Amino acid sequence: MTDNDREIFDLKTYSFDLPAELIAQYPVNPRDSSKLLVYDRSRGELKDEIFHNIIDYLETGDTLVLNKTRVIPARLYGYKDSGAKVEIFLLRKRGLNWEALVKPARRLRSGSTVKFPSSQEYIEILEDLDLEGGRLVTIRNCTDETEFLNRNGHIPLPPYIAREDEESDKENYQTVYARETGSAAAPTAGLHFTGELMEKLKTKGIKFVTLVLHVGIGTFRPVKAQDIRTHQMHFEFFQINSDAAQTLNETKKSGKKIIAVGTTVVRTLETVYNDDYGFSAASGETNIFIYPGYQFKAIDGLITNFHLPQSSLIMLVSAFAGIENTQYAYQHAIKERYRFFSYGDAMFIK
Repeated sequence: MTDNDREIFDLKTYSFDLPAELIAQYPVNPRDSSKLLVYDRSRGELKDEIFHNIIDYLETGDTLVLNKTRVIPARLYGYKDSGAKVEIFLLRKRGLNWEALVKPARRLRSGSTVKFPSSQEYIEILEDLDLEGGRLVTIRNCTDETEFLNRNGHIPLPPYIAREDEESDKENYQTVYARETGSAAAPTAGLHFTGELMEKLKTKGIKFVTLVLHVGIGTFRPVKAQDIRTHQMHFEFFQINSDAAQTLNETKKSGKKIIAVGTTVVRTLETVYNDDYGFSAASGETNIFIYPGYQFKAIDGLITNFHLPQSSLIMLVSAFAGIENTQYAYQHAIKERYRFFSYGDAMFIK
């Protein structure tokens, strides 16, 4: 292994210092007035823009791929029979039950129940999945889970947003095209799109296709392995239909560009693409981990937010743009006071 290889796979390569005040606590309004840092890979050039001007960087016939997952109001605050307050974070559906994270883990073991104010429904802990608070749970006395969650659940803001969720987050932390409920976090690159901007893009002849990847809590977990190649990604459910696959194949055949809106879209498209027959309808789970050295097959461009140090997401961006180019872009963004993470500004890598 060369010194360069060691650097590529060394976790420290993906570290950077970020002033705390650049971590966005609220989104901008309107959504498409956020900053946009455009990086041209062929020229090695950066340009500061406003997101709604992304239309100037796309051509007729290009296809934008969106993740239409919808965030569950999955954070529940309840109490035990003793009156002790507890928290349950629903992660993903498993049949009629849910995989969840509970706090405090030592107080909520198999057989425990959690009640909620002014609610006939309660949650029963069915099984201990791990010692870190992972549990299999079910909602009892419940005729409509969606209504129960809308009534009792809170939007699960990421841990770096240092405030309680507010009523406005129910709208702000969803994309305008969110349809399929199932995520523990938003596909944040899509938060910058407004309905009006999408109509303008369609008028220019930009195509839209949608797929689903339900974002898991693992998206917030930093990579801990010093050699990143040993990192194990979490599994996430994805689905892409035949109409989307056909449009993507037509886009590739015509020589136009496929632009992924977010890392979740990248991971889905790179999972389903086949060198022999291109894109096809598929449904399943993926744990694909994309880091430098990966050869991209499916996408030509990426719209994404600015990501956490040492996260699998910044490794994916580094794989697509190059490590040094990504470091250069991030230092530029910090110098120019871009806003980082979920409610922050965007980057377009073309």
